[in-house]
Amino acid sequence: MPNLSPLLRPFSHDVATAQQLMNQWGAERRPFFFVFNYQVSEAIMIPLEDWPGTALAFEFTGRVDASFSPISAGHLSTCSSLPSQIEWEVSAPTFSDYHRAFHIVQHHLHRGDSFLTNLTFAVPVCTNLTLAQLYTSARAPYKLLWPGHFVCFSPEPFVEIADGTIRTFPMKGTIDATLPQAEQTLLANAKEQAEHATIVDLLRNDLSQIATEVHVARYRYVEEIHTHRGALLQTSSEIVGRLSHNYLSHLGDLLMPLLPAGSITGAPKLATVRSIAEAETYDRGYYTGIMGCFDGTSLQSAVMIRFVEEQPDGSLVFKAGGGITTRSDAESEYQELLDKVYAPIG
Repeated sequence: MPNLSPLLRPFSHDVATAQQLMNQWGAERRPFFFVFNYQVSEAIMIPLEDWPGTALAFEFTGRVDASFSPISAGHLSTCSSLPSQIEWEVSAPTFSDYHRAFHIVQHHLHRGDSFLTNLTFAVPVCTNLTLAQLYTSARAPYKLLWPGHFVCFSPEPFVEIADGTIRTFPMKGTIDATLPQAEQTLLANAKEQAEHATIVDLLRNDLSQIATEVHVARYRYVEEIHTHRGALLQTSSEIVGRLSHNYLSHLGDLLMPLLPAGSITGAPKLATVRSIAEAETYDRGYYTGIMGCFDGTSLQSAVMIRFVEEQPDGSLVFKAGGGITTRSDAESEYQELLDKVYAPIG
């Protein structure tokens, strides 16, 4: 767990306690905010009436019938205005370093340990933007600022729960929107088709553990993401299921079997997580974890991608990655990694 400010320490819990609190507060219809790290070993659970001032800030705009008012961190003094010219210099991993990890992933894929593996890197960036400026300026439906630690501006919902229905929205497949016929190229790409189909199948199976009538409501539709370099196109799907009548009393029990999120691990999940640990050379921490909010009746959550983390020396790294299959080309995947390391200012 990163060093917690005194304001956050009372809200830090082990995962078993966090699961129990989610069940209890859901049954009580008590609004709360939560964060789980990638390893599902650390959790923060905060009742909204006890919000810890400037220790955290989040903003969810969502996409289904669940509305939340943003919770502000108060006055973010460093955010009065953006620099007249944004500096954003990326110290990309060398292709040889990327290829080493890619080769490990391919070894496990060809051996049959995995069908899809999400490979990520911590990429150093040098910028004149602060974490708080990134937070306030980002155009993203799910944002979280932990001052001194990280900012997340995620386009990817995890699960949404409202009116007895659970939805999840896996995102897989990205392309530069400025390329000629970008949408048609993305939709026709055989590797991207296979990657998306695999993750949809995994998350449909995940939801089937906790819900009935699970089905794919929308398959592989295209969305646009704005960056300081222009737009990206990304493909998503929507998977829907029905929950039992007393689901609010079991929010923690519903969420835990779904973690870590399949879209940022791969399939099958447990074996893929082991291959990720072998291939990656850093600690993901809260990157690719889950953040969410319950308003007393409905729950929104998001996968913590598009993630800039402050290091102990004050430098910044942008944690990013993408899905790898046996059809993946190392050069193309390397370029996709670099495309995702962007300032979220359109």
